[in-house]
Amino acid sequence: MWRPRDKKPVMSAERAEEIAANALAFLAADAARMMQFLETTGVSLDDLRRDAGSPRMLTAVLDHLVQDESLLLVFTSSIGLPPEDIGPARDVLANDRPQILE
Repeated sequence: MWRPRDKKPVMSAERAEEIAANALAFLAADAARMMQFLETTGVSLDDLRRDAGSPRMLTAVLDHLVQDESLLLVFTSSIGLPPEDIGPARDVLANDRPQILE
């Protein structure tokens, strides 16, 4: 794929889904984190089970993380991911298209 030389690589939908799935696993690994996610978003456990892999749910997971900087930093540190990658991943999932990283 051709890209302008002054732009960074495009975040693929697959990479965005991988990041969001890791974020969901991070939340699920701790009952308090998961409860906070469910209470904050209004998502039920049934909704989560049914829609866990959907772009809508994965976007909600990333939205939840960006609203809590300390949680975001703990998550990104735990998987060795730059925190700056969460925004583009969220945008790809929300818009269903690749995002050029700034």
